[in-house]
Amino acid sequence: MSTGVLPCPTATDTPVLAGTWAGVRYGALGFALAFLALPLYIVLPSHYAAQYGVPLTTLGLVLLITRVFDAALDPFIGQFTDSVFARSTRRAWWIAAVAASVVSVGFTALFFPQVGSSALLAWLAGALLLTYVAFSVLSVIHQAWGTRLGGDPKQRARVVAWREGCGLVGVLAASALPLQLGMQAACIVLAVALVVAVALLAGVPSAPSRPRSSTAHWTLPWRSAPFRRLLSVFMLNGIASAVPATLVLFFVRDRLQAGHGEALFLGAYFAAAALSMPLWVRAVRGFGLVRTWLFGMGLAVVAFAWVLTLGAGDSAGFLAVCVASGVAMGADLTVPGALLTGVVQRAGHAAFAEGVYVGWWTSATKLNLGLAAGTALPLLALAGYAPGQRSAQALLALSIAYVGVPCCLKLMAAALLWRGWMNAEEAE
Repeated sequence: MSTGVLPCPTATDTPVLAGTWAGVRYGALGFALAFLALPLYIVLPSHYAAQYGVPLTTLGLVLLITRVFDAALDPFIGQFTDSVFARSTRRAWWIAAVAASVVSVGFTALFFPQVGSSALLAWLAGALLLTYVAFSVLSVIHQAWGTRLGGDPKQRARVVAWREGCGLVGVLAASALPLQLGMQAACIVLAVALVVAVALLAGVPSAPSRPRSSTAHWTLPWRSAPFRRLLSVFMLNGIASAVPATLVLFFVRDRLQAGHGEALFLGAYFAAAALSMPLWVRAVRGFGLVRTWLFGMGLAVVAFAWVLTLGAGDSAGFLAVCVASGVAMGADLTVPGALLTGVVQRAGHAAFAEGVYVGWWTSATKLNLGLAAGTALPLLALAGYAPGQRSAQALLALSIAYVGVPCCLKLMAAALLWRGWMNAEEAE
């Protein structure tokens, strides 16, 4: 396999995702993956702690170990994906179909364990690994497919917006359906969504295949300084988002004492993000990718810091925060993926190494979530917090972890983005 810089295809070689129907075809899988991801990353920790009494420290450790293992596989999954696309797009589609089937089985197993308490942690770890790996294969194929479409900043932002916008619709469904109708209904909806999404993906255009010998090595992205800079910003910003995502249900139930409003809060947050995405795409046209992302980060800090003033019963105030921070999240969903595509293109690897770049990208995403769960939950337990604990000390620790830490990390990410990207030619 070649490990050097490979020739970049011309603009005429790269298909364009034009029209609403083409966008829906590509984005539909984003709906299914997001519908899976929200219960997997947000509902699951609270579910096992409340329903099965798993201690937070133990739960955090299991989540951290499985997510780190899963994240370590992603670069290799990315290289495998490149080799599959090298043979044919049709082969990549078939592998996506198999992975979708495994995802559906693994997700159901997670929320409906068939073992007693003595084997519960082993079941959890095994079902997580099965689901994570299949989810990774499906996600990397989907993102690499979109990255192969390439284009200018507006086109790249449009492709990402379709993927993430449909994903937000999936998150909206996942934020309400499991809480209202239960996880059994969620499992059925996920299975149907995966079947429809994979069927639609078959009609999405893709860049031409290429000889297997040109498949890039899994370490190739680390030779790109712009990629290293972008990934460092992405990880800091991602951890800033992953910590509150892990803790939101605990915060709502114990600090706000508003568990009845969980579906409304989550729904408002993700609806605001979805509705804001066309605005962020337009902002990219006027201000560029980097400035748009910086503005989104600043908006997130200003909106989220207000949570520190809220207490029991402040549901209206928290709803307003959910809407404002949801709008800010639209920038996090629109810009980074478009910047990644630009990095791949400018490195001369477009249509040759999308899989390994996306593999490292999804690995970073999972490390963010793993680090958030694996550190925040045990540290909260050490600080005296447990689900249902509402002492002043416990609630203070919960507030600091939920608000203070993410805001600090978000500001650090913004500073790093400003320093490393504002004057860089490869930013756009």
